[in-house]
Amino acid sequence: MPLYHKLGDFPQKRHTQFEKPNGGFYYEQLFGTEGFHGHSSLSYHVHRPTQVKEILNSYSVEPKIAIGKNIKSLLFKGFELKPENDFLDSRKAMLVNKDCIIGLAAPKESLRNYFYKNADADEMLFIHRGKGKLRTMLGNIPFEYGDYLIIPRGIIYQIDFETEDNRLFYVESYSPFYTPKRYKNQSGQHLEHSPFCERDFILPNELETHDEKGDFLIKIKKEGMLHEVVYATHPFDVVGWDGYNFPYGFSIHNFEPITGRVHQPPPVHQTFETAAFVVCSFCPRLYDYHPKAIPAPYNHSNIDSDEVLYYVDGDFMSRNNIEQGHITLHPKGIPHGPAPGAMERSIGHKETQELAVMVDTFRPLMVTEEAMSLDDGKYYKSWTE
Repeated sequence: MPLYHKLGDFPQKRHTQFEKPNGGFYYEQLFGTEGFHGHSSLSYHVHRPTQVKEILNSYSVEPKIAIGKNIKSLLFKGFELKPENDFLDSRKAMLVNKDCIIGLAAPKESLRNYFYKNADADEMLFIHRGKGKLRTMLGNIPFEYGDYLIIPRGIIYQIDFETEDNRLFYVESYSPFYTPKRYKNQSGQHLEHSPFCERDFILPNELETHDEKGDFLIKIKKEGMLHEVVYATHPFDVVGWDGYNFPYGFSIHNFEPITGRVHQPPPVHQTFETAAFVVCSFCPRLYDYHPKAIPAPYNHSNIDSDEVLYYVDGDFMSRNNIEQGHITLHPKGIPHGPAPGAMERSIGHKETQELAVMVDTFRPLMVTEEAMSLDDGKYYKSWTE
């Protein structure tokens, strides 16, 4: 995200001496992407951020695939996922391809016993239920219902929950999350027609600086493996940083819908994009105002993408019997659209209170065993009259 931010103390000139008040020097670290070409931040640490003491265990966390080549529309009852105490244990991959992992999590406890780093993928956590604080090496971000948390790969973090009933929808992306290019000018500023702007982002604050030595466990995800690495100093020892590569939040409730006289296509709901998929936010909005408008979406074929919808709240006028936490998958190759009767019911309605998150991938998604354990078994037949 091309937005400059800074916290704490750092020297006026980069790559120069930064002395500690009591002698010695702080240690500079470039936290960057695409080698030395992409977005980056410079952080300054009390201790060298390179001190590995031990690697305890390494084990596979690759999802187990139930359907590798899928043609069936599916519905998963997400709230039937059983809560687990541990944050990482609670994360269950539902749909995967070479570009991303889409999953659910229901952690009951805060992540405090270890630190976590995803070395492969940027993460998007959507907070469906719960409230708390994302704690990172570059500062903390409060979160609540409806917040997206964007966590660049390589960020070391923990999570504090104020609640026990926590439900998250998440996406791990092997390419970075950006806001859509068409909403921005050449220098990256959001334009007047954008459905949100820089004021809406929740930026890191409350920088924690720990000057501690000992044994600090960081679980690092890399190439489908989870490595338990012990560091000699506390990972949150940054005294200051500045740059463009950092975690941030954005509330779905701050997305301003784009409407029209007739039904608008899904791209008007787009919130984030990557090189391989887009994320859209379907928010409460006025319906189309042409006198002959049909508010329900028209039937459409997924020729080039798989469509995943995560239902958050409200009444979903295009479908029957949809509940909070449901996930639908409409695979490429077959058309889909409103449930029988939904088009007719929608005529004359003036607004919707629906809230949902959509992920459209440009490559087919494989379905995991975890997902099939939540499958309703009949959704693909729901268009039959």
